Amino acid sequence: MAGNHRTRDETCIRIRGAAYARHPVRYAGFASANCQSKKGLYAMDLVKKFFKRYLIDAMSAMALGLFSSLIIGLVISQLAKLPGLGFLSVLTEVLSASSPVVGAAIGTAVAWGLGSKPLVTFSCVACGAIGYAAGGPVGAYIAAVAGSEIGSLVAGKTGVDIILTPIVTIVSGGLIGDFTGAYVQDFMSFLGGIINTATELSPIPMGIIVSVVVGMALTAPISSAALCIMLDLSGIAAGAATVGCCAQMVGFAVMGFKENGWGGLVSVGVGTSMLQFSNIMRRPMLWVPPTLAGAILGPISTRVLGMTNTASGAGMGTSGLVGQFGTVAAMGADTAFPILLAEMAVMQVILPAVLTMVFYHFFLRMGWIKSGDLKMKVG
Repeated sequence: MAGNHRTRDETCIRIRGAAYARHPVRYAGFASANCQSKKGLYAMDLVKKFFKRYLIDAMSAMALGLFSSLIIGLVISQLAKLPGLGFLSVLTEVLSASSPVVGAAIGTAVAWGLGSKPLVTFSCVACGAIGYAAGGPVGAYIAAVAGSEIGSLVAGKTGVDIILTPIVTIVSGGLIGDFTGAYVQDFMSFLGGIINTATELSPIPMGIIVSVVVGMALTAPISSAALCIMLDLSGIAAGAATVGCCAQMVGFAVMGFKENGWGGLVSVGVGTSMLQFSNIMRRPMLWVPPTLAGAILGPISTRVLGMTNTASGAGMGTSGLVGQFGTVAAMGADTAFPILLAEMAVMQVILPAVLTMVFYHFFLRMGWIKSGDLKMKVG
């Protein structure tokens, strides 16, 4: 038995071979502990890879698909209401939430984000459309991931690739998306309904939570836009999410103005605050000033002003001014435009900038943040 135990440990981890042979009792426990440690590290590595591939890479790509279809459709629909731009209305029907074009865009984007081969990527157009018809954006995401991964198993490995790859990709992704998409979408909508209702019942604490969580998701390599759309955030919860996202984007834009100039101000303020994520990883305290600003403005938005938004605009902030177009779409019918414009200017631009800078300079004075920490590396 002792010999078997020693052989098993030596096989599990090759450690100090000669010493182990001389002192088996001394090193047996050490070898077993290292074996378990390696197993734990391997499991953790798998979790990290899974998280990065499906919750960062795939969802970030999904956001691009949403932006190039559903979200830009929201912008066009608002522009079509302006005098002289009515001809754009014909485009809004194709890019509406009920259009399979949205699912096709998601499917293509997800497959691209997963690094699929061209034939698999183009086949995921159909996967996304099928999944979207069954379960909305979540269904399209599931169908595209399944089709992309399964289709990649056969892509380029046979002489009939042009036929086999599309069949395998579309059938596998379409069936999985059709079967599971509706259930997952219902669950996500259920969670979103809880958030919407809880925010109505407790606008102050939920205003803080929604604003902070969605805002941080926007800056992190997680798609806040996809998250809000999948949860179908609406009403004052969507309004709080918008304010939180604006606090992140405007906050990081003004904090980094000294280091990055006007180019950085526009890139972060109207593009994405994700550009600062590498700096946040180096000095996490950078994240606190805009997050505190969002935490303050969230309950003001929900409890005092009752600002709302659409699911498509809630997670966008000032990116492409989509959050502002969404605010107009949600509140324009019930609020006079000058008042609405003033509320948006104050809550989504001015106060986020002012509050963030107040906290930023306090942190500078305390030595928690240093000048130059927000310098963006280009190229």
